[in-house]
Amino acid sequence: MNKKTNVFGILCLGISMVGFAQQNKDVATIEQLDEIVISDSRFELKREHSGKTVIKISRQEIENNQGKNIAELINTKSGIEINGSRSVEGQNLGYYVRGGSTRQVLILIDGIAVNDPSLVSNEFDLRLFDLNTVESIEIIKGAASTLYGNAAATAVISITTKKASSNTVSGNFMSVIGTNQSQDDSDYNPSSFTNHVSVNGTANKFNYLASFGNRFVDGLSAAKSDNPEKDAFNRFNTNVKLGYTFSDAFDISAFASYDKLKTDIDGFPAPSYTLADTDDEYHSEQTRVGVSPKLTYANGSIQVNAAYSKIDRESISDYTTTNEAESFVVDAFNKYVFNEMFYTIAGLNYTEYKSLFADEESYTNTDPYLNAVYVSPLGLNINAGARLNNHSEYGSHLVYNLNPSFTMSLSEGYVKAFGSYATSFIAPNLSQLFGYYGANLDLEPEENLTMEGGLEINTEKGVRLSALYFHRDEENTIIYTTGYENATTDAKVQGFEVEAEVKPCNAVVFTANYTFTELIDGTRLRLPKHKANAGLAYNFSANTYASLNYQFVDSRMDTDFSTYQNVDLDSFSLVDLYFSHKLLENRLKLFVGVTNLFNEDYIEVMGYTTKGRNVNLGLNINL
Repeated sequence: MNKKTNVFGILCLGISMVGFAQQNKDVATIEQLDEIVISDSRFELKREHSGKTVIKISRQEIENNQGKNIAELINTKSGIEINGSRSVEGQNLGYYVRGGSTRQVLILIDGIAVNDPSLVSNEFDLRLFDLNTVESIEIIKGAASTLYGNAAATAVISITTKKASSNTVSGNFMSVIGTNQSQDDSDYNPSSFTNHVSVNGTANKFNYLASFGNRFVDGLSAAKSDNPEKDAFNRFNTNVKLGYTFSDAFDISAFASYDKLKTDIDGFPAPSYTLADTDDEYHSEQTRVGVSPKLTYANGSIQVNAAYSKIDRESISDYTTTNEAESFVVDAFNKYVFNEMFYTIAGLNYTEYKSLFADEESYTNTDPYLNAVYVSPLGLNINAGARLNNHSEYGSHLVYNLNPSFTMSLSEGYVKAFGSYATSFIAPNLSQLFGYYGANLDLEPEENLTMEGGLEINTEKGVRLSALYFHRDEENTIIYTTGYENATTDAKVQGFEVEAEVKPCNAVVFTANYTFTELIDGTRLRLPKHKANAGLAYNFSANTYASLNYQFVDSRMDTDFSTYQNVDLDSFSLVDLYFSHKLLENRLKLFVGVTNLFNEDYIEVMGYTTKGRNVNLGLNINL
């Protein structure tokens, strides 16, 4: 049963904070118009020259959300629903963007695609990732297969990790202690512990970064039951990055990381085969190594991103399974800048994916691609390109994009109209072809067509507004019935997104977004038709910060595995609070966060426990 949120009180608080902040209106100038985006073209472009509404999560925003994980932060953005992020810590995550599925979202870490070939959706498991290693995140929605290849059909989440400090030695330590309880609990016992430490620096031409993180969460049961037991989650992260600058023209960087998680889970034991408290476990280990040499010449650069990853997973239950997977990715590309108006990138992307089922299975992609950006002084901007996807099992498929925009200068900013027409190709994953459950060697690839158009207004007075309409057609959608198969009818999704950012002064920032997603044809689970987020941030001073965030998620359909019937889940609203204060010349930061402030009682995933009101206390030390 949902509890009503006192929205009126929240708005009154927000209005009073804005009013008080007007006293500091002229503290500093607003530089909103100078924001640089990269992911939609792979060149550094001003936002006004980009043909997309790129979502950028800055380092400052990450620091203002310390205590959360990466899925919780991304889930506040328009067009995105990361299902499972509000449930018990070890809950599987589903990435639903613009009505698409998890397998249609591509995740990059420092420009390199990451995934798990043994998983049904071939996705990268964000539960493995430590948000404290991140410098920034860019999210582009819509088909981006021209630049990023297979699976980039509904979104690309591009994660950039922290770089080494220019000092010889720098360090950082963060620790968070929090509760982890459901709506029925009010003990506020410490059950969540997060620690992260890093050392980095630069000595002459050599730079380095090493970090270690651990997160342990206890206190909740995965299955919602009358007598729940505790299902603990434990994760370790280690990361090393090294770089050497041989000259102004040539540098090289390398990395190695090891991530491990263990979580208790609940399963479907015989003879009832319904969700129950069990002693099941899930283990996942990932090792990644890579190297990136870069040669810079007069009008451009040549770069190679190469990485190898190995993943070992085990699900321990009445139906224990083990999975081993390997990925090898090489992306070699040449960027050339003809002048301030014309940019090109040409590359060759090679990927090889392997996974062990009854036998070791694999496939490769070898994709040449070309993309060009034209920025006219008259306001016309064009981003266009093509990729020839050469799949070892499914042959060659051409994908392409055309992304024009027109920017008109205003007396204090600009207004931009933009559109996009793009295709994508998604081959069946190894698990769908050869896996343990429902494998089908006769599956056909999915093909997607995405169209969108919209407007963006950005002013020097700290106001940015954008709105866009999107429409997506899917052919050969892969679904699961008694096994994996291609849907006999095309799926069609349409909707619109609205985003707003208002800075009445440098002390106050108001953000809001709303997404409407309509499934015209096809079936989608756990997809809200309406979703909205709003946030009010206030800097009391240079050292003191507070924020209030609200999220509304509409009703959606899920499967009740006790009856194997689809049911409608009620809508819900969540409110979060955050406060931080810096001491000792900004070297020490203390912070507190309260999530689900009004202890909303709701269901995110049918049969599973959701989080109630919880509190996090933390400190961050920079040396």
